[in-house]
Amino acid sequence: MTETIPFAGSVLCEDAMMLGEGPTYDPATDTAWWFDIKGQTLHELQLDTGRKAVHALPFLGSALAVIDPARQLIASDQGLFIRETASGRLSLFATLEAIPTNRSNDGRVHPSGCLWISTMARDESPGAGAFYHVGGTTVTRLYSGISIPNSICFSPDGTTAYFTDTAVNHLMRVSVDPATGLPTGDPVAISDENTTPGWVDGSVCDADGLIWNARYGSGAVDVYKPDGTKVARYAVPATQTTCPAFIGRAADRLLVTSAFQNMSDAARTADPNAGKTFELGVPVRGRFEPAFRL
Repeated sequence: MTETIPFAGSVLCEDAMMLGEGPTYDPATDTAWWFDIKGQTLHELQLDTGRKAVHALPFLGSALAVIDPARQLIASDQGLFIRETASGRLSLFATLEAIPTNRSNDGRVHPSGCLWISTMARDESPGAGAFYHVGGTTVTRLYSGISIPNSICFSPDGTTAYFTDTAVNHLMRVSVDPATGLPTGDPVAISDENTTPGWVDGSVCDADGLIWNARYGSGAVDVYKPDGTKVARYAVPATQTTCPAFIGRAADRLLVTSAFQNMSDAARTADPNAGKTFELGVPVRGRFEPAFRL
């Protein structure tokens, strides 16, 4: 078993999220963005000044991609929306599903500029969700029968995608076309994570191809080689860690979101940092997220 490295970081934001998720970073403005999905809010933190803003949303937002300096793409339970960064004005871009009991979940932009985005049941009903590929306005379902889709990330050269169904708890890998982000083979499991406590949640892939994964239920970030070998585990002082993102002008820092959903009062008392947002406090060789290509 991989030895857990003690937490050496800090609390980046004290605001507790019911379901903190979907963090990303815009290097043009040195700004980190993330969601409280169930709180229906989008959080904005300028790293250089420490200025924090919270934007109320009319839906359950879960993932954000930069389009250009003026626009962002947001995934939600009501579809994909373009958000004007300055004003917050929203306009519908594309519909994912006509399933009112579902919501969006994990998502990330492939180096080609396409989006992989996922859906799941609001009540986590088994098999209700799916993974989708969004290339411009064309939405293609990739995999269905998914319960809790997570861990979407891509190798630096764009030839490999990683993902998971957290309910199954296998880290998956599939070959993809680097020009389009569409799968070119069948997914294979590279790590069965049912042998240790916790669940595979959100992931990012660094400049060396290592996968940094938030381990929900274990208060940790795990690091994997592309073949699924676990090479490190870093403790995070919140049990329900959800998703990491590379931040900073050099993409050399790691932000980690967390959640307090489904925790009793006693559990929250025992886990006082639940739902807060952290900086892991270890140097990383990260990458900036590509812009979504319309």
